[in-house]
Amino acid sequence: MQADLTLLGFGPDGWGLALARAGLMTLYVSVAAFLSGLAFGTLIAWARVAGNWPLRKLAEAYATVFRGVPDILVIYLFYFGGRQVVTAIGTALGLSGPFDISGFLAGVLAIGLVSAANQSEVLRGAYQAVPRGTIEAGRVVGMTRLVLFRRVIAPQALVTAIPGMGNQWQSVIKESALVSVTGLVETMRQVAVAAGTTQEHFLFYAAGAIIYLIITTLSDHVFRLAERRSLRGHEQGGI
Repeated sequence: MQADLTLLGFGPDGWGLALARAGLMTLYVSVAAFLSGLAFGTLIAWARVAGNWPLRKLAEAYATVFRGVPDILVIYLFYFGGRQVVTAIGTALGLSGPFDISGFLAGVLAIGLVSAANQSEVLRGAYQAVPRGTIEAGRVVGMTRLVLFRRVIAPQALVTAIPGMGNQWQSVIKESALVSVTGLVETMRQVAVAAGTTQEHFLFYAAGAIIYLIITTLSDHVFRLAERRSLRGHEQGGI
């Protein structure tokens, strides 16, 4: 067993450094996908609560599609479909190939767009949880839309949204493992390569599980701290 454990070290025969780099790549993919999902999800949520009927229906259709299609299929569509689109554009411009698309970019876009559909639900629910009387009171005293959002809507919606956003972040971390199908060397890809090379499958897949568990546990702690801070500000009348 001792010889097996040395494979996880940082020595000449160990995979420790490769696993650490793969763990960082998992974080890079997850953060980029989550933030892009948050940005686009905010727009989708706004469209769903806006009074404009076409925008609302378009946003609802988007959420239905990306919440109903398997994430792995979305990644395939962006990776392989993206390569075909880039090739078609390059050919039309008279450029010579080969044309390709980054596995990182395809994964971030795919997971980010799926996450946007889910985050829009969280944000929409948080907005609808803000008491209508509070919003009307802000309008009565002459607040502009920007001031009303910054001082009334956002602080109250944040209290409701943080737990749901924490769950979405955890989902994005786990979904990042699917990006391994593009060949991007993140945690799942690296442990599969290490397991296949050394034939120590249990050891490396267990190590991969521990890496994901460390990331998700630390992330959960951060979101819990943020939730407590938001609740403390809310209770103290920081709105």
